[in-house]
Amino acid sequence: MDRDIATRIAELSQQLHLHIYQYHVRSEPLITDAEYDRLIQELLALEAEHPQYLRDDSPTQRVGSDLSGDFSKLRHPAPILSLANAFDEADLLAWEERNLRLLPAGTQLSYILQPKLDGLSIVITYENGSLARAATRGNGETGDDVTANVKTIRSLPLRIPVDSSSGDAPDWLVVRGEILFHKSDFLALNEEQEAQGLPAYINARNTASGSLKQKDSRETAKRKLTAYIYAIVDSDGAQIASEWETVKTLRRLGFNVISDAARYENLDAARKVLPDWEARRDTLPFEIDGLVLKVDDLALARELGVVGKDPRGAIAYKFPAEEATTTLLDVTIGVGRTGKLTPTAQLEPVFISGVTVSSASLHNYDQVKALDIRLGDRIIVKRSGDVIPYVIGPVAAARDGSERPITPPDRCPFCESQLLQPKGAVDWFCGNASCPERVGRALEFFVSRGAMDIEGMGPQTINALIEAGLIDDIADIFTLKAEPLLALEGFAEKKVDNLLRSITMAKERSFAQVLTSLGIDGVGSTVATLLTDNFASMQELLEAAEAIRAAEAEFARVVEPIVAAADSDNPESDRQIARLQQPTTDLVPQYLDAADLNQRMTRRLKPLQLSADEIAGISQSLASLIAVSRRLHTIEGLGPVLVENIVDFFSDAHNRSVLAKMLATGVNMRAEEKAQAGDVLAGKTFVLTGTMSQPRGALKTLIEANGGKVTGNVSKRSNYVVAGESPGSKVEKAAKLGVPIIDEDALRMLLND
Repeated sequence: MDRDIATRIAELSQQLHLHIYQYHVRSEPLITDAEYDRLIQELLALEAEHPQYLRDDSPTQRVGSDLSGDFSKLRHPAPILSLANAFDEADLLAWEERNLRLLPAGTQLSYILQPKLDGLSIVITYENGSLARAATRGNGETGDDVTANVKTIRSLPLRIPVDSSSGDAPDWLVVRGEILFHKSDFLALNEEQEAQGLPAYINARNTASGSLKQKDSRETAKRKLTAYIYAIVDSDGAQIASEWETVKTLRRLGFNVISDAARYENLDAARKVLPDWEARRDTLPFEIDGLVLKVDDLALARELGVVGKDPRGAIAYKFPAEEATTTLLDVTIGVGRTGKLTPTAQLEPVFISGVTVSSASLHNYDQVKALDIRLGDRIIVKRSGDVIPYVIGPVAAARDGSERPITPPDRCPFCESQLLQPKGAVDWFCGNASCPERVGRALEFFVSRGAMDIEGMGPQTINALIEAGLIDDIADIFTLKAEPLLALEGFAEKKVDNLLRSITMAKERSFAQVLTSLGIDGVGSTVATLLTDNFASMQELLEAAEAIRAAEAEFARVVEPIVAAADSDNPESDRQIARLQQPTTDLVPQYLDAADLNQRMTRRLKPLQLSADEIAGISQSLASLIAVSRRLHTIEGLGPVLVENIVDFFSDAHNRSVLAKMLATGVNMRAEEKAQAGDVLAGKTFVLTGTMSQPRGALKTLIEANGGKVTGNVSKRSNYVVAGESPGSKVEKAAKLGVPIIDEDALRMLLND
């Protein structure tokens, strides 16, 4: 066994040295970056488990062979979100248009534009002005504790403010930034490598990451890393109204901020400078992979909220990626777990942005038709970072007349079911929930690591079980028995025992993990946890979805004659009709807390010239829909589209049947009960701000243990704001909204009632 491990380590080292030579010397990489990373990670893991076989010339020595997998973890005080992407100006315009629809009429948005640094995201906490903790972004909720290593970075102040004349620092301040190598420093590092006869590092970002996660902080100190701070995650006492003020505050406190950040009064002004940025990106001292555009007004940004893990108030504008032309040889069709058809272009292999590309996305058949892409065309293919390569369009001038049109098939290529294109949709779907390809894709996701994690159930096993008629959906996994499995080719007794044991163990997965595994569009582990924090069981979710669908049906019945009689030649009338037809996404989020719903509907629907009785009917049915959907819409982090996806899934008859089968087999469908000391705070929502006598996390746990709920933002739904020393703007907002403001002593009095 040891000999096999030593041999594998030697093989990996030899392969990696070859790939380094191909990449850096010959500029002819043989594998993709992802494949290289998999090899280096395998070698790192083997060397960590068997340090006696670590070679002096191991490729890991130049990317941080002392990386440790046992860093302690730190939980961030707020989610560290990612950004949605825009790839052209049309995407930016669409982003702003979506945001304006969610804001009061007449809202004007100004923006901050700054480079999108290509480094390692870092979250740093300062307590009473001193650097207390630092963590990597991790999964957005928890990161690796790299405090000791971060303290070696000279561009990061250990104490703020750096200049005592700049005023006091907040007692509690959490900032976010990026750690990276300046181009000149990375070049110098590789020159040093060369002088020592060692291979050059692959890229600056990976090297920065490896440097920051050194086991010995003295090794990190040898690397000339730079930190730029660009955001305040959480703070006590800092009353900041805009992104631009954030930049100035960070600079005043002594942080290294991006000097190239600029403020623009509107999107048109910001768009005008985009070509300049693209032209000068190579002259910057650091690597960037685009720009970040943020809504300047922080109150408006908070009002816009979050979609999944992306804040609506900010977006990443990605520079155009490398493009190449090649020949479209064929189109293959994929069917996903939702039934959506995805046409994929099969290409004459072409080298783009460091990778040989032989297939590319065609998005959907409507796009194919709009671009007039034909089989045999010479086409333009784009590869943008890690995004799947996609076809931009044909080179029409290169046609010789032999090209053939591309049309969607009439039937599913896997089950022969008639294909459907829902009204208003661009995608075609296989509506057969039992389609073997749909079932296969759903099963592959369901059993995968990070989902139900059922070992021994890879794609080949799944295909064999489907072909044998043993499973038709995810619930059937939990009904499998040994005897029919043993009759299948390749299913030996030990394999079957292990598979059944793994399936049995999967029944005990947490409720959040079960929800993640269902493959609901937009529901990953973070959203699944939010759902289980608010719904104690699968049955509660099913009942909520059923109630929402019933309320939607009643609303549709009320507005149906109004929609039929509307003036189709009036654009404003059309806009209001469109909103009436999408109440859950377009109306409910806006009127959740509206006390004067009838008056507001009267103003909004004025273009439709409705009677008072019609307005009253709409208001009454909308109020009913708000009441039954409030529980979902008030979960922080769930946008209206995500709520719609959740309701769609749990109201679907097939899905409800599958979930019932899963419940019958004993799959866990209840949230773990939290330790409850009492219920004296039941139904009460609290917001914590300022410096307390103990960590705010401890107070949060205490409130929740007594039935209360703690949120990060003050709203009309807040029952109390608990203010410590040096409270921030949350106190001012509470005063404006009439939310009671109490201190710790008053909180403890509530607990003792």
